[in-house]
Amino acid sequence: MNKPSDNPADPFKKALAEATKVMADDPDLTVSYSVDPPGMTADTVRLPQVSRRMTREEVLLARGTADAFALRRKFHDDAVAAKYAPQGQMARDLFDAMENARVEAVGARYMPGTAGNIDAKIANEARRKGYDQITQASDAPLATAAGYLIRHLATGRPLPAGADNVMELWRGFIEDQAGGTLDGLESALTSQKDFARFARQIISDLGYGDQLGDDPDLNDDQDDEAQDEAADEEQQDNQGEDDSDGEEAEANPEQSQDQTQDESQAQVTLDEMSGDEDTEETEMPEGEAPLDPPPPPPLSDADPNYKAYVTEFDEEIGAEELAEQAELERLRAYLDQQLDPLKGAVSRLANKLQRRLQAQQNRSWEFDREEGILDAGRLARVVANPTTPLSFKVEKDTEFRDTVVTLLIDNSGSMRGRPISIAAICADVLARTLERCAVKVEILGFTTRAWKGGLSREKWLAQGRELQPGRLNDLRHIVYKSADAPWRRTRENLGLMMKEGLLKENIDGEALEWAHRRLLGRREQRKILMVISDGAPVDDSTLSVNPANYLEKHLRDVIAMVEKRKAVELLAIGIGHDVTRYYQRAVTITDVEQLAGAMTEQLASLFDSDPRKRARILGMKKVG
Repeated sequence: MNKPSDNPADPFKKALAEATKVMADDPDLTVSYSVDPPGMTADTVRLPQVSRRMTREEVLLARGTADAFALRRKFHDDAVAAKYAPQGQMARDLFDAMENARVEAVGARYMPGTAGNIDAKIANEARRKGYDQITQASDAPLATAAGYLIRHLATGRPLPAGADNVMELWRGFIEDQAGGTLDGLESALTSQKDFARFARQIISDLGYGDQLGDDPDLNDDQDDEAQDEAADEEQQDNQGEDDSDGEEAEANPEQSQDQTQDESQAQVTLDEMSGDEDTEETEMPEGEAPLDPPPPPPLSDADPNYKAYVTEFDEEIGAEELAEQAELERLRAYLDQQLDPLKGAVSRLANKLQRRLQAQQNRSWEFDREEGILDAGRLARVVANPTTPLSFKVEKDTEFRDTVVTLLIDNSGSMRGRPISIAAICADVLARTLERCAVKVEILGFTTRAWKGGLSREKWLAQGRELQPGRLNDLRHIVYKSADAPWRRTRENLGLMMKEGLLKENIDGEALEWAHRRLLGRREQRKILMVISDGAPVDDSTLSVNPANYLEKHLRDVIAMVEKRKAVELLAIGIGHDVTRYYQRAVTITDVEQLAGAMTEQLASLFDSDPRKRARILGMKKVG
């Protein structure tokens, strides 16, 4: 007996999923909810996440998105769309926007309740993209405006605030250029083929006819004529051969019988020759036979026996692709609020780290300059010869030892709340500090795309539940800041860690190996990798069908490989969890407030020129 869920949103989500399948007329459709952007594949619909609070905005957005996808599945044919789709990007955007509007308008006629739900989806989109703030047509997307206008004309419904602003900014231009074509909207609406021709004409009217490509209807007519001509010629040839054979057979029946026997013998001879050739191929001398394809490389360099059931659902993705820009800005503002109480302490530690690093930079001087600091060592020349000009020198900072630092942050569910906030804040401050010291910084995160297996587990279940399948979840590796990206361009990305539903399971071994591979590809001489985690690797789906230590063993193997190769300096910080049993260089903190100090001390120790002091700091096992 299944235990009832304590999430009040689950009944709503289940009901919406069933309604979506019915509306789409597809009982096998898989409906899921995710913090990822909504989307639809051949057999899956991904809807926006609905939290336990079930706010009105969340509910309306989920219903509107579900209705839009269901209507598209019911009234849209991908093959027809592919046939008539334009080649140019702008023309294709216009074509897709108008087709979406057609689908939603037709759906509203059959199921009027969908119109209000989709209005809520459009309103949410317009609000997120700031459509109500646009004052010039050049700042509004023409394709979006065209789609809005088609929907408005087809349904007669007013558009939500913001969306109507975008439509009105372009409406005069669209109606001036394509007014005559728009009159035929009603007759073309219910047939996707007729509407595709209608949309292509609108695109031509708006001045993008050069992006349409060949006329698909014209190509069809030519293909049909060619097929008819070929069929007629083949029929005539067959008729002529039959008549000729018949006449010859009647004239000389014995010759016909002999010819048939000769053809049979010839066929047997050909078959024997073919068999001989096959035998020769199988008996080719060694060295001439085709080589077998090499086996696929192991998933892990550290442990060839470690495997994943499938990797097709794994993703390495930039933080900016997991949320809209407006949402990233909102999450970053929330992160900054968390930073306020710690701003003083963190800034002091950052300044301390910066001073320690800059104090060790090698400095040199450029002499015989026309300006700068007077070079006292060369004044004797001026005394000996007063006509000699004064000599100046300029202090030159040479590049700090060529270094790159990667911060690999555990994005598992157990980090939710204060730990992930502190980790994001410290990563942000360290990135700024090290950037000032000419040390490049990369910030990475690791989690999974789903709880309890995701698409990997679904495929495993469908294919017969192989024993000990290996890793059985979909990885999500997130790039918050690449090493070459300046901090100012990526500061909003760290706010993504505050997004509800992002933090799930943690598969540390593969994440560590991923970060290590990225560092090995860098050109810097010195490479440092710092891992911030609060526990051992945990993934319920994987551990339920593999040995209990499967993920932990792989993590130990990867750490051993990295530390043995010594191409990357590896250190770790455990938050409330003793990571010293995994890593040689590690420190464990019992309070997340100590994370900033631990990170700065660990990094500073790596740059410390005093080996005794460095060994003392790196030898710390526990703070707090």
